[in-house]
Amino acid sequence: MTLPSRKTLLGNVLSLAAIAWIYGGDLSDAVRARSAEVSALVELPSPVRPAVVLSLTVLAVGVGVLGGLVRGKAEDFKGYRLLPILLVGALFADLVLAESRIPIDSTDMASMSLQRFQKLAQELSTQTAVAEDPRVLQPLLEEMGRPPYLVRGEPMTAYTLQVRKDCEGPVRDAPGVLPGTVLYCVAPERKAAWVTMVGLSAETRFGAPEMLAARGEVRFLLVQPAIPDEAPPEPGDAFRDATPSQLDGATDGGTSSLQP
Repeated sequence: MTLPSRKTLLGNVLSLAAIAWIYGGDLSDAVRARSAEVSALVELPSPVRPAVVLSLTVLAVGVGVLGGLVRGKAEDFKGYRLLPILLVGALFADLVLAESRIPIDSTDMASMSLQRFQKLAQELSTQTAVAEDPRVLQPLLEEMGRPPYLVRGEPMTAYTLQVRKDCEGPVRDAPGVLPGTVLYCVAPERKAAWVTMVGLSAETRFGAPEMLAARGEVRFLLVQPAIPDEAPPEPGDAFRDATPSQLDGATDGGTSSLQP
């Protein structure tokens, strides 16, 4: 029996593995997103394209095995080229479609929305206190767009706000709070406020609602009383660590490692 070269066999095996990993994962995500409590996806992915690619993969494998290997076809059998061609064609189609997509994941989008809220809340601060009235803070949510999450396969339409008082630091756990909720936690005497959000951690794509976090650290922003002629913080220091003891000292708190 004549068999193709090892190079051809290896190319087919690697192509099959790549297709199974990429499009099998896409199909799995599309199915899970329809039932997961929270999905770190902006829109519901369609299962059609990965299902079509996987179906064509089954046909290509059948042609290569039954029409080529079983019958002892030599190197020039065109069926051995189907899997590599399918992989290249599918990736090219993905590249073309990706041009119309925004290459930002849910964690980055949620973080940018949180920064937007913090900036607007900071503008409401006076030189002696931060804002704490929900009626004043609620309109700020309209500037944030919609949360970059799906709930049971349905896109979320708007952020919600929860104001807490007499806090000693940012909220690090919020059981029972819905995703897309901005937690505005005000320190005693309104000396500061910590802003956090319920969504998913950067390492989680599907699961129950949890605090927006990265590498195990909750992402938060600090709102402080306005200081005349205060220089704006550097963009890279948007997410920072600040403890209550620092609120009476310098305004720059200290940089955090919570960068994307």
